[in-house]
Formats: sequence, C-alpha cells, structure tokens
Amino acid sequence: MATKLLGERIKRKEDPRLIQGRGHYVDDFRLDGMVHMVFVRSAHAHARIKSVKTDAARAMPGVVEVLTGADLQGKLGLVPCAVAMEGLKIPEHPCLALGEVRYVGEPVAAVIAAEPYAARDAADKLEVDYEPLAAVVDPEKALDKGAPRVHEKFPDNLAFLAKLEAGDWKAIEADAGLKAIKARFVNQRLAPASMETRGVVASYSPGEDTLTVWSSTQIPHLLKTNLAVMTGTDEARCRVIAPEVGGAFGSKLNVYGEEGVACFASKKLGRPVKWIEGRRENLQATIHGRDQINELEVYARPDGLIVGLRCRVIADLGAYHQLLTPAIPTLTALMIVGSYKIPNVFVETKGVFTNKMATDAYRGAGRPEATYIIERAMDLVARELKMDPVDVRMKNFPESKEFPLALATGVTYDTANYQKTLKKVLKLGGYGKLRREQERLRKKGKYIGLGLSTYVEICAMGPSSRMPAGGWEYGTVRVERTGKATVLSGTSPHGQGEQTSFAQIVAEGLGIPYDDVTVYHGDTAVVPLGIGTFGSRTTAVGGTAIHLATERLKKKMARIAAHKLGVKPGELVFEDETIRTPDGSKSMAFAEVVNEAYNATSLPPGIEPGLAEQSVFEPPNYTFPFGAHLAVVEVDAETGEVRLRNYYAVDDCGRVLNPMLVDGQIHGGLAQGIGQALWEEHVYDENGQLITGTFMDYAVPKAPHFSWFETASTETRTPVNPLGVKGVGEAGTIASTPAIVNAVMDALAPFGVRHLDMPLKPEKIWRAIEKGRARAA
Repeated sequence: MATKLLGERIKRKEDPRLIQGRGHYVDDFRLDGMVHMVFVRSAHAHARIKSVKTDAARAMPGVVEVLTGADLQGKLGLVPCAVAMEGLKIPEHPCLALGEVRYVGEPVAAVIAAEPYAARDAADKLEVDYEPLAAVVDPEKALDKGAPRVHEKFPDNLAFLAKLEAGDWKAIEADAGLKAIKARFVNQRLAPASMETRGVVASYSPGEDTLTVWSSTQIPHLLKTNLAVMTGTDEARCRVIAPEVGGAFGSKLNVYGEEGVACFASKKLGRPVKWIEGRRENLQATIHGRDQINELEVYARPDGLIVGLRCRVIADLGAYHQLLTPAIPTLTALMIVGSYKIPNVFVETKGVFTNKMATDAYRGAGRPEATYIIERAMDLVARELKMDPVDVRMKNFPESKEFPLALATGVTYDTANYQKTLKKVLKLGGYGKLRREQERLRKKGKYIGLGLSTYVEICAMGPSSRMPAGGWEYGTVRVERTGKATVLSGTSPHGQGEQTSFAQIVAEGLGIPYDDVTVYHGDTAVVPLGIGTFGSRTTAVGGTAIHLATERLKKKMARIAAHKLGVKPGELVFEDETIRTPDGSKSMAFAEVVNEAYNATSLPPGIEPGLAEQSVFEPPNYTFPFGAHLAVVEVDAETGEVRLRNYYAVDDCGRVLNPMLVDGQIHGGLAQGIGQALWEEHVYDENGQLITGTFMDYAVPKAPHFSWFETASTETRTPVNPLGVKGVGEAGTIASTPAIVNAVMDALAPFGVRHLDMPLKPEKIWRAIEKGRARAA
C-alpha cells in the first residue's frame, strides 16, 4: 500500500542538525583575511552633522578603514523602497547619514578592523560634532502646522494620504435608528526581536570580479538584485546566500544600509567584511512594527447588524521608508472588515514621518492591526447593545455559500465557513460552562474574562500586478541518476519547515521515500530565481511551484514508462517506488525509469534525456485563511496582574499538509500576539530617545508566561492553487492580540472599564479598577 505523506504529522527534517548545533548561521562563517565592521550610530533623534573626525579612530591598532557618508556619496546607492503610491513622498535614504541624522541609532560611520573588539574600541574614538535640531516623535503632533519637519525638502511630515470609500454614507448618517459606537485604539510600536540579530559577510574577489554575500535575510534573490544595483556590480557576478536564519518575522524582509556598506567596504579593501548586529543595535535600528492610532466609528442596528464602519488611521512610519514601509498601513484598510459583511466602509490612512526608526512588515504586517480594530469593535457593539459577543459575530458573518465574496474594501475572499470555526472553538473551550463559572466567581470577588477573536488573513500575495517585487515563485524538481530527488525552491524559509513539507509534496507525488528528497533554498547560485518567504506565501505559492514541477516530471516519467510497457501514460500510478497500471499487471521500478531517462537508449520520440522540470507559479488571487480563537484570563483585582488560564485556537489554513508544522506556526504566532497584548512596547521619550533599548526594558515574554495552547482546525480548501493550501505563518499573531484584550476587558466589565490600550500591564489595569471602584462608591 502507498505511503500517505500529505496531511500527516511528520517531524521536521531541519530539527536534528539544529538541535545538535550543526546549523550554520552568518556569524559562523570565517574567511581568510576577513575583517570586522562596527557602526557608529547617532545618539540624537534629529541633528545636523557638522563634522566627523576619523583620525583618532584610524590610528587605533588593527584598524584598516573608516568610512563616512561622504566617502560613500556617489559611490554607493541609496537604501531602496519598493512601494509606488500616488502622492507618496520618498526621502533619500543614504546607507550612512549625510548632513543630518533623523533617529537614534542611524548609522553615521563604519569602522573596520582586524578583530571585532579592535573595531569597537576604535569606534569609541571617532568624534562626531552635532548641532541638535528639534525632533518630533508623536505622529499626531507631527501633523500639526509648524511641527518640526523630519525632512526639510518636504513641506510637512505627511508621507502619504490614502482613502478607501464604499457604500452610501449619506444614508448611514441620516438613519436615526442606527447606534454609533466610537472608540480610539492604539497599536503600540513593537520590536520583532528575532533570536538571531541581523548579520552579513561580504566577500569581493578582485581577480574574478565577483561579490559573494552571506546574509541573514528572507529575500536572497531580491537582496542580490538590490545590492548589485547599489554597488554597481554586474548582477550575474553577485551571489547571495541565506544560510540558517534564526528568526526574522518580517524584519529581514528588507535591504538595509549596513548590507550595502559591507559590500562597498569589501570591494574597496579586496577582503571579506563581516558585520554582526548587537542586541542594542537590533532594538534601535532593525525595523519596528505596528505603531498605529485608529479613530473608529461603527454603525449598528439594534439587532447587532453592522452596516457601516469608518476609521481614520494615523500610521507612524518613522524617519525613512524601508522596502515596504508605506504599504503596511494600507493592508490595514484592505482587511479592516475582517470576517464580516459590512457594506459601507470608509478608511482614511495617513502615513507620517517621525524621528524614529522606520516601521515595516512585522509578523502579520497590517493584518493584526485590522483584526484588532474590528474585533475590539465587535465586543464594544455587543456591550453597547447588551448582546453576547458570539451573537454579534454570528449576525454579521456571511454564509459559506456566498463565497467567493467581493467585499466593500475591494478584495474578494476565496472560501470560508466562519460559523463552523467559531462553533468549534466555543465547543472546544466549553464557552457556556465558562460563562456560568464566570458569573459564579464574580460573586466571590474573582474575575475571569472570556475573549473571542475571529480573523481573516490575506496571504500568498499575488498576482504580480498587485505586488511591488512580483508575486510569483519558482521551483525545480530533479531526479538524479541515483533515484534521489533534489528540490530547488526560490522561497527562503527560516523556521517554517519547508524542507519538510516540500519533501512531502515531492515524495508523495513521485511515490518515493520521504528521506530520498532533499530541498535546497537560499543560494542564488544554486536556485536561479525566487522571490522569498514572507506574507505566509511559502507553501501556497512556493509549494505550488514545487507541486507543478513534480506533476510535469511525473508526466515525463509516465511517457517513458508507458513507452516501455505499451500502455497509455495517463493510466499509470506512482507509488512505492513503482510506476504501474492501476491493477498492477504492468509495472516498472522507479529506478528503471530513471535509468532509462539518463541512459536514453530507447526514449519515446520528443523526450529529451534527464529528469528535471521547473515551474514558476503565478497565483491568480490572494488566499484568505481564517479562524476563531478563545482566550480565558483571570485578573487579580488587587494587583492588576493578568494570568492566562487557557487559550483555544481553531484555524482554517485550507488543506493541511503537515499538522505538526501548522501547530508550530500557530504556537509561535500566539506567543508574539499575546506578548503585544500584555507586555511588549517600544517607547521613545519626547526627545526621541529610545528608552526600551535593551531586554531589561523591552519585555519579551518567556515560556512561563503562557498556558497550554489547545489547537484544532477546519479545512476549507482554496481554488486559488491546485494544492488547496492557504497559509498559516501569521495567523496566531493576528488572532491572539484582540482575543486577549477582549478577555481582559470582559474581566474588567464589573468595574465599568470599557477599553484600555495595550500593553495591559498590571499598573494600568489596577488604576482602571481603582477608578471604577471610586465611581461606584
């Protein structure tokens, strides 16, 4: 009997070498003649650079070069932004600051020495004379007339203004029977804080005129193109390798100035140059996430039906645009109705420059913000109308038969059954029993809260006409003479487990052992094309490319076998290392067909020797996974402390190829989403100084902070790709934040607390409880 692989809980191929410490990360690479680079960074949020004195640094032992912005001007290109929007202001973004610094942590100079400690010592000797300028860190104040301008070349700090409007708003405003619920929600600034910080090794070979770059990146092929342009290198002579990547969460979906400087320095010196980011640098100068202010109005009928949603979004973009910075807030507008059929929508989005590090894609990238807005709104509607939050959600769900569903926001959801996931999570958690327990405990002075969140995620970004750098993905499947299969993927996974799931796709398709498939990615000299891993696209787009290449290879092998067996190719079945007719009366061993393909002694007409097929998959639309989560918390009314009692998650990511991988993605996402709700926040003071610049101050949650996560799934396949998969990498992050906040607000309802902004730290909760008690007295 054939071994079934897809849909099975198969352990990750990647884990043994990583657990045993045999993985290779950027910092593990040691090259002959390699030197080390350290950056001198601005201590000012906004200042004019009067002079940079390098003599003392150059005189330090072991120093081989010191670079400033002036040294790079006209020789190294600018940090790229890939977004094109009407009216978008794109400031010049040099790899090293020129003339002015605009945020704390902006690189001003690079010191290169034989050893990292020597470079650090020399960096301390470099003298920068600054003339401090007024800084602006509050995005609302940045829009005021007369506010300090982050970029003098622009008349104000408004980077862009985007509007999305649909429906009959005159009718909404004239309808006296509607209840208007208003709220202000803040999505605080966050740090991606991956376990491995950024790092790069650039090695230029003068004799061969080639540039090889090892980078901890999510997008090796796009990075190669951009570094080639920035450094003036022929792209064919540029190679980027992404070795093991120790977490990214969107922060490495970028081209950073430090990578450009490393390449420039290596070309200038003719030696390999290494830079490894420190944790303080990582918190200062690797992109931040979220940072939105949302002013919301929801219009509901007395029965809970929501007929209109209006939201004004102020998005803090920071001082510069990274690769996708301006695009992220627009995803919030696109997904703001969530799982609900709301006919009238108005969203105004303002992207604002401030004297902070740039924001960009952080796990979820615009969708967590949207889900937080709509899911908090659903609970407020339920509270205002004295309805159960479950009933309000059910009232506004579209029916499964309505899909594909075109929404007022302009997107078309592929497939869904929101009622099914919500009912399943309610049963999983025992919602009715929990409500009764809640009532009983409140009488004893104990406060538990139940928080629901339903979500829709936009994934598998495509087609290319909607994407700034392409929405397609590349894959090759090759069967070697030995009968083993080699897979080349243009994606660049970093924890998602695609060496496992892609091997499952190919092994089941070809009917060969799972262990006979090896997956390669992340090296532009090995894999000729690719876009990368982000936006929960790897399996839905990259996996589909691999699947299509496998199917093409099967057709070729079937023709070879059919020619030998005297049957039609379409009749043949691939399983158990055999290619046979359905009744088994005629068959060839898989190895025999491989030998015939390579020896080519009697191939069918029109068949070339060898066994390799490639595919470039261009998705016709996005995919839209969805789900429902239920959080149960207990709030200590005397201290404000929140304890997570239970968490239940039901997710629908289309066809599930490996439930173990799906659970792993959900668990990691939950940790980050819950971290935002309860602990994490990047804080700048009024002068633009980052006061959460270490892990002493930036509160990353740890394992003891979490309860047991109970997960389940439904399976609603998508027609967007032949595998039927949707994506799951960001689902946990998107759903969990509003679930936790809704749960805490539910626990605080007896004290009259309507809303508190994240993070929900004990002191904030305690003060709200005390105010509630004072009002009641």
